[in-house]
Amino acid sequence: MPATQTAMVRLNRIYTKTGDDGTTGLGSGERLPKHHLRIAAYGTVDELSCFLGLLIAEEPESEWFDEIRKQQNELFDVGADLCVPGEGGEKLRITASYTERLEKVIDRLNEDLEPLKSFTLPGGTKASGYLHVARTVCRRAERLVSELAALPEEEGRVNNEVLRYLNRLSDLLFVMSRAANAKIGGDVLWKPGETQD
Repeated sequence: MPATQTAMVRLNRIYTKTGDDGTTGLGSGERLPKHHLRIAAYGTVDELSCFLGLLIAEEPESEWFDEIRKQQNELFDVGADLCVPGEGGEKLRITASYTERLEKVIDRLNEDLEPLKSFTLPGGTKASGYLHVARTVCRRAERLVSELAALPEEEGRVNNEVLRYLNRLSDLLFVMSRAANAKIGGDVLWKPGETQD
């Protein structure tokens, strides 16, 4: 689907009862058990988008509002990609340009941050806390997509650009969490063995 074309979605009814047997339909028409790795993968992508939505609901004046909205939209694109296995044809697919966009944002934000000398602990500002949760959900989505792609029966049915995108998005969420804490004096740092006897 060309980037300029809008996906047509029309929902007349919210419930269809077709999933009452424990299966769900993919964009290809194929039905899978709701516990299938593919469903878990794009369900986790949806969960990630929800955490990002919670962040901007809590902090609507955030300077990252527009960036996070872009990420949420891209995550719907990721879900659409995962929902249609194999060659997409005219279907929406994640391309290298998605990841390249994230890399530019990472580089811009990282320019103003002090180099890390320890691992960071989640927390500090509320925004940083939410971004760390989003980062870990993103990593879980990445693991699920990786596991899905490794299944013999899924060979050639998972777009590798999805993995690249999720990997880079988790990096961006980490950098954003650091930038959020820079406003209060910096990161909350791990102190190895701090409570050891």
